[in-house]
This record gives sequence, C-alpha cells and structure tokens, in this order.
Amino acid sequence: MRFRHPDGSTVHLAYCTNVHPAETLDGVLAQLRDHCEPVRKRLGRDRLGIGLWLARDAAHALVTDPAALRGLRTELDRRGLEVVTLNGFPYEGFGAEEVKYRVYKPDWADPERLEHTTSLARLLAGLLPDDVTDGTISTLPLAWRTAYDDTRADKARAALVTLAERLDALQELTGRSIRIGLEPEPGCVVETTHDALAPLTAIAHDRIGVCVDTCHLATSFEDPHTALDALTDARVPVVKSQLSAALHAEHPADPAVREALAAFAEPRFLHQTRTTTPDGGLHGTDDLDEALADGGPLADTAPWRAHFHVPLHAAPAAPLTSTLPVLEAALTRLVGGPHPLTRHLEVETYTWQALPPELRPRARAQLTDGIAAELTLARDLLTDLGLKELP
Repeated sequence: MRFRHPDGSTVHLAYCTNVHPAETLDGVLAQLRDHCEPVRKRLGRDRLGIGLWLARDAAHALVTDPAALRGLRTELDRRGLEVVTLNGFPYEGFGAEEVKYRVYKPDWADPERLEHTTSLARLLAGLLPDDVTDGTISTLPLAWRTAYDDTRADKARAALVTLAERLDALQELTGRSIRIGLEPEPGCVVETTHDALAPLTAIAHDRIGVCVDTCHLATSFEDPHTALDALTDARVPVVKSQLSAALHAEHPADPAVREALAAFAEPRFLHQTRTTTPDGGLHGTDDLDEALADGGPLADTAPWRAHFHVPLHAAPAAPLTSTLPVLEAALTRLVGGPHPLTRHLEVETYTWQALPPELRPRARAQLTDGIAAELTLARDLLTDLGLKELP
C-alpha cells in the first residue's frame, strides 16, 4: 500500500510474511498464492506491499539462479504484490515448533550473517518495482547479549562496514539503493534505540541505520518521541519501522492478571518481559514463564510488558491490554511531521499461531481477515496523520 505524504514523498506500508512459515522458494511462492494475494483481495486493492522474509535456502536458490529471481518477480507482479523491504532477521527455522534463542544465530560476528544479508540486498535490488529505487532490510541487532565479547564486537563492526561497502557497489551497479536497519530487541546487545547509538555512530554510514519495532520499543518502556529525537540528533537513520504491539499488564500482582498472562507463555518464541525500577531503570527476564514463576525475579509493583506481538486491531481481553498507544505515538513522530523519518512501514504480527488457543485463527480465511484488519487499522492511522492513500 502506498501513501502520499504532505511533503510529496511516497510512504510504503506492507505486512511481513514471516507470519507464514516457508524455508524454500516453493514455499515462498505458495505463500504468495495462499496468503498474500487473498489479503490483497480482502482489502479490495489492486496492489499490496509485502515485507518478504526469505530464509537461507530460499535466498540461496534465488541468488544462484537468475531465472528463479525473474520468476519470483513475475509472480509478484501477476498477483498484484510488490516488495520494497525484506525481513532479514530470522536466518532459518522461524516456523519451527521451538524457535526461542535460535533466532539470534548466526549473529553479526559470524560470516554467514554477512553473506546472507549481502544476498538479500542483491535480491531486493532485483525485486523492487520499476518505479522504486530505494529498498530496506531489517536485521539482527548485532547479537544476543551473552557470549558477546570485544573480539566478537570487532568482528561484527567489520562485517557491517564491509556490508556498507558492498551496498555502495550494488548501487553503482544497479542504480538501486539498499539500506540495512539493526532492529533493537530486548535481550540483545542492542536492546534499545539508545543502545544503537554508539555502534552506529562508530560505523557512521548512512546505509546502516535502525529498524524501529514498536513492540520492542514498548517492551523496553522507551518513550517514542525521546527515542526518535535521539536518533535524529545523532544522525542515525530510521531505515524502516515495524508496526507491532506488545502485551501489557498494568497490575501484575493481581492473580487474575497473572493467570491471563500465563495463557501467553508458550514454547515457540521468546517473550522477554520487562518492568521499570524505582530509579527509572529496567529489570527483565528472557521469557514470560520465568517472570511468572513462583518467587520470580520481577517486582510486581509496576506494570509488566512482554515481547509478544499481539494483533494490532484486537487488544487482549481485560485484565490485559496492548501497547497500541506506543505504536500510535511512534507513528505520529515517524510520519506525522513535515517530513517522514522513514518511508517504509511494515506490520509484523508473526505470532498468530502462538496466541492462546481460543484466539488463534482456525482457518486460512480467518488469518487473511486478521491481517487485512491490521492493515486497515494502520491505513486509518496514516490517513488520520494527513497521508493520502494512493491507488
């Protein structure tokens, strides 16, 4: 979906396909047929943006076979779909029964991460619509925090510098500008936007910036305006933003609240949980079940937030809620000013099948309806900010 900002620039809205498990190129093509095109039709639109997730095997098949890449581009066009952004965070196995810590491997100290991201950039340059010259890719925020020492930090920095040089060369070759955004996430080396400032200002290259995920922003209790102002002041570009909402519990000491939270503790993904401390700091656990354990480490005198991407249009039932207001505040700062801070927005609710059983879509059509409803909400927020939806 495309929107005209009051300054005349185009803002793109997509939804991320990591909600549909697929490791191979055939799986990706099936996604387009079974999910993405039906969402477009459900919205009644001739064109729909998707934030494509290409796992290692799918990316390898495309980068080694130009005919396969042309075929994917043809299939996108045929189904009324367009790609201006990729999700390069998960490497493989994102649809596995247990993902947890595996999603952080390989990290930016491992050569595989550089090579995979380079492949994604080359592929995106070939997938961009004919009238679009700028593409973006979100990626791992350096590494999970454990086992990350100075040696690995040096390797990660060198890899990102090399990537920036490759992206410069790619633009000279293709005329397409591809930028990469580290996506701050709780528990990682770069947990917050503040954590991103030092490594990115050290690299100081406008092709390497931040992807602001509004669920992660909220889980870490960051104020959107403060966070985005700091990035702007440091001249760190907001490459893209993922529109998502976290799980919020206002009164975690209440037994009914804890019971409701327990329904969201599940074995597939990590649900890092955070609360604020009296001195304004953060205290957290790597997963929701750790926070809920008897005698758990989190104080229950202040609200809790959990890294669980809940559907944007459907907040959990009381006594829980979502951090949609954080998303709204961030979006106001991102695109509500005289010039947008980013032009690539991506709805990323990948946890539909991890929701409590009674909230999960039971048929493909229900998932289609849910994704369409999220995009409709995002569209309405954008038009309320003065953007005009384009055909």
